[in-house]
Amino acid sequence: MFVRAVKNNKGKKNTYFCSLVESYRDESGVPKHRVLINFGQVDEEAVPYLKAAFAKKKPRLVYDDE
Repeated sequence: MFVRAVKNNKGKKNTYFCSLVESYRDESGVPKHRVLINFGQVDEEAVPYLKAAFAKKKPRLVYDDE
């Protein structure tokens, strides 16, 4: 599973359409993707946090306030 982020070319700038996607193989063994959840329009700043929430290895999201 992974979070797919597609840049929004229409409407608000610096936004992405995000969805939770699962990879699987069909009966003939061809790899495919299945969308589980659509998160909708997400700001550019929120995309790394959304990806980190569904990552296998949880990264440390620590930023300095300087």
